[in-house]
Amino acid sequence: MSSQYELDEMDRIILSRLVKDARTPYLEIARDCGVSGAAIHQRVKKLEDAGIIVGSTALVKPSAMGFQLCAFINLNLSENNKYPEVTASLKKIPEIVECHFITGRSTMLVKLYCTDNAHLMDIVLKKIQNIPYVQSTETIISLDEAFERQVWVNGNETKKRKSGGKQ
Repeated sequence: MSSQYELDEMDRIILSRLVKDARTPYLEIARDCGVSGAAIHQRVKKLEDAGIIVGSTALVKPSAMGFQLCAFINLNLSENNKYPEVTASLKKIPEIVECHFITGRSTMLVKLYCTDNAHLMDIVLKKIQNIPYVQSTETIISLDEAFERQVWVNGNETKKRKSGGKQ
């Protein structure tokens, strides 16, 4: 978040509504805030310019695209300062959807989706383990995703305003 942009109550209401549903019409949010749709549009633009809102995307269910297997792979690097080079190589593997530089026993953690175990094995053995500076990997297969969500944004202001301050 930009250190120069201070979030106020209206910003939090806007963010709360957009995190729940990015397609929420600005006029609907405007009614909750007691302002015009144009005012909400301007606020959203300011939030984007400040780097607080970094985009809106359609979420596609991986299994609908044939990706039945979700896995996490811990990577250990032979030289931790080679993290940027390894990251650049990992970005070229489309199955990888997240990449983190982490603390703990491993150097990096990636999340990927594959069609099946054979596909996963192919990615690990032929792609990830062949990246220079990747010393070892540990693969963890997800059996079920209990839930996934965006960062929590306090949206209680909307409830307070509609109920006259009571919750």
